This record gives sequence, structure tokens and C-alpha cells, in this order.
Amino acid sequence: MNDSLCVREQTEKIEQLTLSPFATLAVNSLGRDREEPQCEMRTVFQRDRDRIIHCKSFRRLKHKTQVYLAPENDHYRTRLIHTLEVAQVSRTIARALRLNEDLTEAVALGHDLGHTPFGHAGERVLDVVLTSVGGFRHYEQSVRVVEKLEKNGMGLNLTKEVRDGILCHTKGREAFTPEGRIVRIADKIAYMNHDIDDSIRAGILSEDDIPLELREILGTGSSVRINNMIRNVYENSRNGSIDMSPEFSDAFYALHDFLYRTVYKGSKAKAEEGKAEDMIEVLFNYLCNHPDLIPGEYRYIMLEEGIKRAAADYISGMSDTFAVDFYKDLFIPKGWDTK
Repeated sequence: MNDSLCVREQTEKIEQLTLSPFATLAVNSLGRDREEPQCEMRTVFQRDRDRIIHCKSFRRLKHKTQVYLAPENDHYRTRLIHTLEVAQVSRTIARALRLNEDLTEAVALGHDLGHTPFGHAGERVLDVVLTSVGGFRHYEQSVRVVEKLEKNGMGLNLTKEVRDGILCHTKGREAFTPEGRIVRIADKIAYMNHDIDDSIRAGILSEDDIPLELREILGTGSSVRINNMIRNVYENSRNGSIDMSPEFSDAFYALHDFLYRTVYKGSKAKAEEGKAEDMIEVLFNYLCNHPDLIPGEYRYIMLEEGIKRAAADYISGMSDTFAVDFYKDLFIPKGWDTK
């Protein structure tokens, strides 16, 4: 290798020599909306990964709900832990298939940046109250975060490949890169298995509750299941497609349906969601009637897109704990200090 090449160029050369013909090479990136000088040390996808890790929205994920609202036990997953687990699964698959691990990791780390406090409960409320202006979907909000909300309106200026992967990590969409398609399935692998683990810890499920026919195909125990799922994706993905075998895929989605019935709907894990939904709606309406309480960094949103969108952007960026404290400050009486 030419010693005169900078570190980034050496990395790009290694990608060209070692990655699959179907991998997305950093040197072939479609680029950013705003052109920038290249970094001497990092490829464009490595820079995107670092920008996501260092942004405020990423840090706030540590106090956002995954499934269990405000868990007192430190061992339950938060949205941040979920994100890291998705990144780990995604990187393992990308490495095995000789696809671009840096691109895959960047997409995985950014895929939930736009998630609301209190998980999908908060998302449902904002979708309803924003019906007249297009609704609210967390995957679209994640792109909005990196394109517009971070850095006081400048956004992170990520590559098109990373933004597309973030947008398309959900059902009904397909990323134009195989790395983005990896994150879509890795997201499900991660959350299905860690939600089972958390539900067993909470006493909502046991391994024996999972239908025997699914355990026979997918395996018993989180580590076994995750390994089997990753291996099946590896064995059935080719030419840039990211797939499972038909029988395994059927069992995979049957497990998801099982969790939907037993955990995601009606379980004690969801007992407090109604309160969270009410609180988010109250905060939204109050902010719309008191726009002076919306921080200055969102004022340009009010001017460009209206008060509703600005209020939703502010609320969606809140952590669970911040939302609760904000609600208390607004509506819970405080003791009078005579000192």
C-alpha cells in the first residue's frame, strides 16, 4: 500500500480490496447535502458515526423508554441500550457478509434519534395531535433530527446513505443499500430478544411461555436465538439481499406476533402508558398555548412550520425524566418557602 496515502485513503483502499462487490464503498458515497473537505483520518461513514455519537439527541436516549416506562431496576433496557444492541447485531451481520461495517453502524446508532419519551406511547399521541400537519412517525423524526434539529438548525449533514438507512429501518420501507437493509432486520432481532429478556426479568413471561414450535425453530434462550437469527440471515443473504429462510422468517414474525399479544399490548409493562399519553397530550396543548416556553432553538421551526411542529419537536426530544419534571413544574403545586 502506498505510504503517501493519508489514513482515510488507506482505509478506502482496504475497503476496495476486501469488501464484497455488493458493499457500499465510502469512496462511492452519494455525499452530503453540503459539501465539506474530506477528513484525513476517517471515511465519510466513520465521520457520520462519530457525529451521531456526539450529538445531544444520542445522549438523551439513555433516559428514554424502550418497553418498560421509567424502570427502577437498572437492568432493564433503555432506548440507548437498545440502540447499542442493534449496532452490535448489525455490525456482526455486516462483517460476516463483508459489507460496510462503518455505514451499518452509523445507521444503527442513528435509527432511533427521533423517538419520543415513553416509547411508542408518546409517538402515538404526537401522531394524533399532528394529524392536520402530516402526523408524526419516529423514523421520519430521526431523519429530521439529523437534517434539521441538531446543531441549532444546521443538522449533522450526514451522507445520503446513512439518512436513507435511518428512514427505512421500519416496516414497509427498504433502504437502497444492503447495509441499511441489515439494520432493519437487526432492529427486530435486537428488540424481540431483549424484550423477552426484560419481560422474563419482570415476571411477565417465561421461556416456556414461548410456543414450543417457535423454540424448536428459533432456539431457546436469548443468546441462542440471537446467534441462530444472525446465522440464518448470513446463510440466506446474497448479492446484496438481506433475507432469512422462509421457514425461519415465518417463525421469526410469529414470535413478534406472540410478543405483541403478550407484552406490547395489555401486559403490566404497559399499565402506565395511559398516564404517559395523557401527560404528553397535556404538555403539547400547553406549549401550543404558551409558545414562550418553547426554547429559542426551536423558534425558527415556529416561523417556518408553525407552533404545532415546534412543540412536537421539543417534546419528542425530551427524555422521560425531563418530560415528567417539566409536567410537575407546570401543574404540581410546590411548597411555599418562607425563607
